[in-house]
Amino acid sequence: MQVFADDGACVDVRVDGSDGVAIVLIAGFPLTRDVWNSQADALSQRHRVVRPDLLGIGESSVPDGPYLMERLASDIATVLDALGIERAALAGHSLGGYVALAFARMFTERLSHLALVCSRLAADSPEQAAARRELAGRIELAESMQPAIDAYVPRLTARRTAAERPDVVTRACELAARIEPRGAAALLRGMAMRSAAGDFAPDLNVPVLVVAGGGDAVISVEEARAVAGAFPRGRLVVCENSGHLPMLEEPGKVTGALAALLSE
Repeated sequence: MQVFADDGACVDVRVDGSDGVAIVLIAGFPLTRDVWNSQADALSQRHRVVRPDLLGIGESSVPDGPYLMERLASDIATVLDALGIERAALAGHSLGGYVALAFARMFTERLSHLALVCSRLAADSPEQAAARRELAGRIELAESMQPAIDAYVPRLTARRTAAERPDVVTRACELAARIEPRGAAALLRGMAMRSAAGDFAPDLNVPVLVVAGGGDAVISVEEARAVAGAFPRGRLVVCENSGHLPMLEEPGKVTGALAALLSE
């Protein structure tokens, strides 16, 4: 299904299931919506599962960037409008979490539940923002996703996963290769420009799930615990055998945590 924003940009969406609470699953960088396949297959038995590819990814449009988190959150609202969904749960992994947080700020009344998977409330430090912009430039110069794959994929999984389950690493590389390089650069620049989200977390009175990877080299369990504690109804689930990619490393545990969230 393709949904068009007011500016003509197209968001490509997959919708599964039909009943129960609607949940939007938003992938992190540099991944496509297929990173959620296991969770979508299970959750769609009882819920309506919506999986958009953000701008620059898959069959979605690749307009000029940067893609601000607020722009991407507005695209999610447009998708919900097209589907006739008034309120939905949002689950975002990493970049997807930043988009979900922007949606929570902008469209609070439309949010029923929130899940942040290996994501954070803080904005980039100047050094982190500069590193994203530098990588964006290299991707554009190479006209290839290889610089992003080289920079991100080795950090996505736990060491044990990389050593014992190379298929997970291969899968991450395959998903990253489906992103348009110009779109990836626009996403990186948008992430570098995002605002911190901790200011409104204490006022967000919906059930919030924070999922952390016990071996995540990007976001520590301690930071994830602080994120969960920032929300009045936040709780933390730790996937002890995962890195930054628990949807592939421990898919059943992530599915169970999301199902429990939706039952609240």
